[in-house]
Amino acid sequence: MGQLDAPAVDSAAFRHVLGHFCSGVTIITAQDGEAPVGFACQSFSALSLDPPLVTFFVAKTSTTWPRIQPGGKFCVNVLADDQEQLCRGFAVSGADKFAGVAYKPAPATGSPLLEGTLAYIDCTLEQVVDGGDHEIVIGRVQALEAPREDAGPLLFYKGKFGHPAQNA
Repeated sequence: MGQLDAPAVDSAAFRHVLGHFCSGVTIITAQDGEAPVGFACQSFSALSLDPPLVTFFVAKTSTTWPRIQPGGKFCVNVLADDQEQLCRGFAVSGADKFAGVAYKPAPATGSPLLEGTLAYIDCTLEQVVDGGDHEIVIGRVQALEAPREDAGPLLFYKGKFGHPAQNA
């Protein structure tokens, strides 16, 4: 299939327009030897029911993903609406992201399962595909649960946390 003769898409316009798509927020965690590692991720999605697969996208500039990928397993922690500060802590580079953060080993992979999350999806790495300035990560679900029915999801919309109506 050939390329369309369309004008180049401005990256600022791209970010602005796609910011109108509301997304949930997750923290991807794993063990790097004895050290827990993780990063905030809003590009998570279900991919397949049979086999059970999920996907997320990670920037090629990430310093955390290279510490997770070799182990071949990770846990997707789906954040609840009261976990914005937890998300902010995992969105920074170079800090001790797990300082003061309660977690236990996820049941299938032993990856950090963060306390108080809305849900978790415990995965083994199925495949990594090139996606421009990102990598497309596909995980095979090994265990999952939604332990909190008392909260809603942490949402990201137009560059801010919260409900779309609040960010209008």
